[in-house]
Amino acid sequence: MKRSRSLPTKNDFPVGDVRRYLEPGPIVLVSSKWRGKTNIMTLGWHTILEFSPSLVGLMISSGNHSHEMIARSKSCVINLPTTALTDTVVGIGNTSGDRVDKFAHFGLTPVDGEEVEAPLIGECHASFECRLHDDVLVRRYNFFIFEVVKAHVAKRPVHPETLHYTGEGVFVVSGKAISRKALFRPGML
Repeated sequence: MKRSRSLPTKNDFPVGDVRRYLEPGPIVLVSSKWRGKTNIMTLGWHTILEFSPSLVGLMISSGNHSHEMIARSKSCVINLPTTALTDTVVGIGNTSGDRVDKFAHFGLTPVDGEEVEAPLIGECHASFECRLHDDVLVRRYNFFIFEVVKAHVAKRPVHPETLHYTGEGVFVVSGKAISRKALFRPGML
């Protein structure tokens, strides 16, 4: 077999750092509400589990203030920030919600949801209202399975610049679209 491309040189890499390459998607801001209090957390550990119903898995550490609020309320909103909110995303991730009202502190606009009590973040490109679908993995793995029950997405840009965390305070940016519609076959991905 003839190779037309040169292969990259690869070195050993710490297995504990493979998430730098395998993070499942963009950084999101998860908002919650319990007993009149709101909170926001920065999250990178999420994955799509099913298309219909729309199921999303979130790994929320039990040491995080949002964990208990979300476990008790059984709902949250997954908000998609763009690169315009990079410093806010980092600030939220470095601040504890048990001491600070993050909406007020970071100047974010809480918007009432239509299906859940947790507020949407007005400045985010998209917001997905979620209800707890299954909590069987929460006690053992801190893994919540939510159903998206209402989605709100800005009309433009169609492909926003989003943040993807690679560790140690470094992000990569997505937003450039590469189309292969002519090659796509239904059920392929």
